[in-house]
Amino acid sequence: MLVSLIITPMFIKFALKIKATDKPDHRKVHTDPIPTLGGLVIYTSFLIGLVILQPYNEYHVSIIIASIIIVSHSVVDDVYNLTPKVKFVFQLSAALLVVFWGGLQVELVNLPFGGQVELGFFSTIVTLVWIIGLTNAMNLIDGLDGLAAGVSAIALFTIAMMAIAMNQVYVATMALILFFSTVGFLRYNFFPAKIFMGDTGSQFLGFMIAVLALLGFKNVTIISFIIPVFIAGVPLSDIILAIVRRTINKQPLTKPDSSHLHHSLVRTGFTHRQTVLLLYGLSIMFNLAAVLFSMTTIWGAVLIFLISVIAIQFLIENLELINSNFKPLTKLLNGIRRKSN
Repeated sequence: MLVSLIITPMFIKFALKIKATDKPDHRKVHTDPIPTLGGLVIYTSFLIGLVILQPYNEYHVSIIIASIIIVSHSVVDDVYNLTPKVKFVFQLSAALLVVFWGGLQVELVNLPFGGQVELGFFSTIVTLVWIIGLTNAMNLIDGLDGLAAGVSAIALFTIAMMAIAMNQVYVATMALILFFSTVGFLRYNFFPAKIFMGDTGSQFLGFMIAVLALLGFKNVTIISFIIPVFIAGVPLSDIILAIVRRTINKQPLTKPDSSHLHHSLVRTGFTHRQTVLLLYGLSIMFNLAAVLFSMTTIWGAVLIFLISVIAIQFLIENLELINSNFKPLTKLLNGIRRKSN
């Protein structure tokens, strides 16, 4: 964290010098060019943390090399704006490296009432979709000052605490190094931001959270498998809603829009700072749900899941995150209310 706090002003000056800035447009809320490449601050601090603490397990080398692939192409993207197809090729390469060379895969799922389900060929697909999906999900929510960094920090802290509880030293160490690197950067990234993390930061954090969550909850029960999903609840919800929205509205999946969760909250009247803090709160609720999942009974977990789904649906309908006509829960409640009257 101290390293991150010290080097961020240096990277701000460097980004301005090479004109690596994020310029305002119709989809963005800032009005002046802001230095980017802040992700290099997080990555540099992370590497220094690795040198000091030297965490290691059988997946370590593949994870570090894959992270270099993610960061290097993201730096180029922040400066020159790569196409979605090119970015996907690099993301897939990094994910394949971790899966096939590192051997990190969700191979089986333990059933809550006994027995196992081996995923076989689908284990590779599930693992790749998870890593690439969360990498892009974190990138998509990076639309307000401090949002992606704060949500990532909350997720990393939860992963670290749960890893400590399960005596997973490697996962806990990696998550804490990333957590403190991100918190130090957040000092300059929170509203009003002096620097953005760019794709370099958001993709790197999304990738690492995806990998560490898999390491922490590899072969678990079906109920517990929802834990990493809840830990990354805010970015995952946003990317799933974006896919559904663009499919229903017959738009290309790679076409950017201004209907993401943070955009919708700002349009309803929340200020920039209020929106970020509200989404921090939502992320904390998701992560608390993940912790409760690890402690409760099966039926308690089912209840938490149903409550969470209803809450998300309520948010979707009130913010019109898909479209103004998609309100099944509201229509159901109105129907019940009419019958009761």
